[in-house]
Amino acid sequence: MSAPNRAKKSRAATRVLPEEDPEFQIAPMIDILLVLLVFFMSIATDQVLQVSKDVVLPVAKDAQQPTPEEKKKVQMMVNLLWLDMANKGAIEVDEQKIEPSALQEMITKRKQLNPDFRVIIRADKRTKYAYVRSVMVAIGGAGVPNVTFSAVDKETENKPKPTN
Repeated sequence: MSAPNRAKKSRAATRVLPEEDPEFQIAPMIDILLVLLVFFMSIATDQVLQVSKDVVLPVAKDAQQPTPEEKKKVQMMVNLLWLDMANKGAIEVDEQKIEPSALQEMITKRKQLNPDFRVIIRADKRTKYAYVRSVMVAIGGAGVPNVTFSAVDKETENKPKPTN
């Protein structure tokens, strides 16, 4: 036997056979989780952008999360602000201030596009009942039977600013 053949046989004899069970690869799992994280963050961004920091919601300890079926429905979020200096309310829809007289027309147009349309009212807890009622009358006049009030289940850090 020649020297190169003996070297090949000795290398083959000392070679470690591969394991039968493959190792778990963590890097692809992390890649997939990061893609899912980005996906869910991009979906949630739309709802986060609709929140107005000027509205301080009232507390509702028995509040419930909406079901997935309710989330699928088309909705409009109406923010009701109370301006202490002027002692009057203001309406904000899609980050734009609108006049109370234009609210009913805007809701009617959106209701015509989808019969399952609903309105979510986020009223500042300082907002007077008469003002909230006038907004509800406009929503009712537009023919929307599904109105939801947004509230929080605990006191938050952003308390209303004291007025002098």
